[in-house]
Amino acid sequence: MSEEVKENSALLREDGNRRREMDAMFHFLYAVIWPFFNLFRPVKAIGRENIPEGPAVICPNHTTAGDPFYVVFAFGHKYPMRAMAKIQIMRVPLIGWLLSKAGVFGVDRGAADMKAVKTALKVLKDGDKLLMFPEGTRVHEGEHVEAKTGAALFAARTGVPLLPVYIQPKKRLFRFNTVVIGEPYMPSFAGRKPTAEELQAIAHDLLDRVHALGEQIK
Repeated sequence: MSEEVKENSALLREDGNRRREMDAMFHFLYAVIWPFFNLFRPVKAIGRENIPEGPAVICPNHTTAGDPFYVVFAFGHKYPMRAMAKIQIMRVPLIGWLLSKAGVFGVDRGAADMKAVKTALKVLKDGDKLLMFPEGTRVHEGEHVEAKTGAALFAARTGVPLLPVYIQPKKRLFRFNTVVIGEPYMPSFAGRKPTAEELQAIAHDLLDRVHALGEQIK
């Protein structure tokens, strides 16, 4: 066996071990947080049968800081996922460390963060699910923001589906809060790679699909 083959095999083993460690931490945090979260903010999931077994870009609307928890608990412990979060969260002592061990990685939204882009692409190429908010930030009732193109880009570059998800905007204590999981779909574009205009069109269409899911809980 050549040195190059040995090196590649070692890297694959290391990568596999890292993914298993992240899944283990994900399941540990899930088991610790879920009982308390379920007591105060129980989650009702609609459309869980739409969750694909393979990789996907999970794209919910974003109105509160707790939205990632609503998505994770709506999907269930069977589906560990990686998540893209604000870099500021990852810099919080202990919390940032725990999240990173569970597969969360930071993105600097004020710059062209190529490290975050490469990490997101690797997550999908490794066959894992990526959670990210296409609005890019929390959006309060009555506000409107342009859809960001990151989710569209990652799906197009890796050939994985987009999965629209709608989280009930107004959360309630001690009452079920609904999360609607839509059907996965492949982004459509003309050439081998989407143009900037096509990416923006895909992003707008994605956000429209997300908000359309809200009709199921009205």
